[in-house]
Amino acid sequence: MVYTISIGSNEHRKDNLALARRRLSELFPGIRFSEEEETRPLFFRRPEMFSNQVARFISDSGADEITSQLKAIEREAGRRPEEKAQEIVKLDLDLLSCDSIIYKPEDLKRDYIRRGLEGLR
Repeated sequence: MVYTISIGSNEHRKDNLALARRRLSELFPGIRFSEEEETRPLFFRRPEMFSNQVARFISDSGADEITSQLKAIEREAGRRPEEKAQEIVKLDLDLLSCDSIIYKPEDLKRDYIRRGLEGLR
């Protein structure tokens, strides 16, 4: 199965994206990453910029297992649920799609995601 994910961070973003790339590369050999893109926060009041990437990989694991692995990497970066209200995003890894199944249709409409997907072709 071919998975597509988004990667984002606004807190220690360079270090946290590097951590995500390292851990994802260990879990999914052959993973491909788009160029990192800096964006303004979409729905947050905090002015901190975000670093974003899109990645694509192949895995025989199911979507639930992939999501569990993504959340484990978020926790490794120090993401805590109580920080969401403070708009602190140490690391956000979202499963966008698996083959033809779309999990985050609204995210796929975002310009930086579309540009990232173009870069993976």
